[in-house]
Amino acid sequence: MDLLVDIGNTSLRWAWHVDGRLGEVGSVRHFGGLPIDLLAAWEAMERPARILVANVGGEAVAAALGRVCEGRWGLVPGFVRTEAEAFGVRIAYAEPARLGVDRWLALVAARRHFPGDVLIVDAGTAITFDLLAADGRHLGGLILPGVEAMRDTLLRGTQIPRLEVPDRVDAPVDRPWAEDTAGAIGAATIQAPAALAERLQRTLAERTGGAPRLLVTGGDGARLLPALPAGAELVADLVLRGLALVS
Repeated sequence: MDLLVDIGNTSLRWAWHVDGRLGEVGSVRHFGGLPIDLLAAWEAMERPARILVANVGGEAVAAALGRVCEGRWGLVPGFVRTEAEAFGVRIAYAEPARLGVDRWLALVAARRHFPGDVLIVDAGTAITFDLLAADGRHLGGLILPGVEAMRDTLLRGTQIPRLEVPDRVDAPVDRPWAEDTAGAIGAATIQAPAALAERLQRTLAERTGGAPRLLVTGGDGARLLPALPAGAELVADLVLRGLALVS
């Protein structure tokens, strides 16, 4: 029984991996450390056989996790690293270590669970786009600021007053613009990554001649889903699924 931990830029998620099955996913915001609600959630947990971690959230939270695991269970967590070629996936980067381990694990999970050409959109603090060919070749990807990062940057860099910004995902297709400033910001910061996803999916289809699946994951995946092309699939635990395969 392994404890799997996914440390993102903002949130920490965990799940048990038992007999090849991934259990219920827990999630907290980590704020660069281990918050009290995570410690409370782990208080009654039994000792895992081992702990595997994917970390893109920084050294401080990784060190805090290590101290807790050693103090509570006498276990040193194992931190997974991106591999150039493994689990049927071949990374496009000349320096594979520069590809975030969360993106690599999402590719590994997509390769196993969603055969064929795939576009993965991981919407969190940043929004990443990764293209995976049916033969396991990672073709590359793109990175945008996340929805909140786009909004915060715009409001900080202009004289627009601080506003309560709605997502406006229910805007009609034939009139997706807004009639007020808050609505305009909200609609644009949802539609911009959605439009890029649509373009990348179309380009991937043209390149491979296939019908690429569009997988959406990350903390803001559900926010983007209504604006994405029909057939987009929300797979909230995609990174943990990849970690389970490594486990």
